[in-house]
Amino acid sequence: MTRKQRKVKAPSAVLLLMEGRSVFEMGSYIASAPLFKHMAKGDGHPVLVLPGLAASDLSTVPLRRFLKKRGYHPYAWAQGRNLGLRAQVLENMLAKVDRIFAKHKQKLSIVGWSLGGIFARELAKLRPEKIRFVVSLGSPHSGDPNASHATKFYEFVAGHSAKTPPIKTNLSQAPSVPTTSIYSKTDGVVAWQNCHQRKPKTPGKEKQVENIRVEGSHCGLGVNPSVLYIIADRLAQGEKDWKPFDNKGARKIFFKTPAFDTVQKYKENRYA
Repeated sequence: MTRKQRKVKAPSAVLLLMEGRSVFEMGSYIASAPLFKHMAKGDGHPVLVLPGLAASDLSTVPLRRFLKKRGYHPYAWAQGRNLGLRAQVLENMLAKVDRIFAKHKQKLSIVGWSLGGIFARELAKLRPEKIRFVVSLGSPHSGDPNASHATKFYEFVAGHSAKTPPIKTNLSQAPSVPTTSIYSKTDGVVAWQNCHQRKPKTPGKEKQVENIRVEGSHCGLGVNPSVLYIIADRLAQGEKDWKPFDNKGARKIFFKTPAFDTVQKYKENRYA
């Protein structure tokens, strides 16, 4: 740890106030709808969509509608508001994964927004044989959980410390399936550094773990057209043909694919 390294902190008050941008991102979702037909079309496999903290399936309606129009079979999490890992929540999610897999006779992908993305990663660790891809949106899966404006609320509603979740896991460790983390440097709720996946310790594993940075708010990620473009691109790949996001040509204008060592100048403050 060098003296130049800085501790990761929660986003500034200015960025938090800027979360109001999500209203305009919803407007851009509506305005861009006619262009969605030009985005990558899927092969019909099932996709489970998990909402963020304190949000319900209502928040993911636009995303699930988008996925359905792209040819997928989207599923809501159907557990009311996401208030953290309380009694039976994990068990219910695992049971849903099992039911979807049994119904379609094929692996499902999971797209999780914020806390939902953390859940998606854990489900993939527990059911790797049934999960195809994982995509997280602004999910603080790494670093110090206190670098967020939502931590105290989470601990209040969930009933446990964010640093000691009621399951044995290393949250920052990526699952064994291809995993994409999408985040914004101007996220006003969680520190973007904690949404950036670290380089896997297992040799070769980095070939199926990626970070993609977009412009936008935390609360608008699920309706941000740039994010939807990435989700469509990622999910459209064949189960055995996954490749990192191709950020060449015009894509460089809208998307960034930071290297794993992007956050080295910050203290990682890892927790298990």
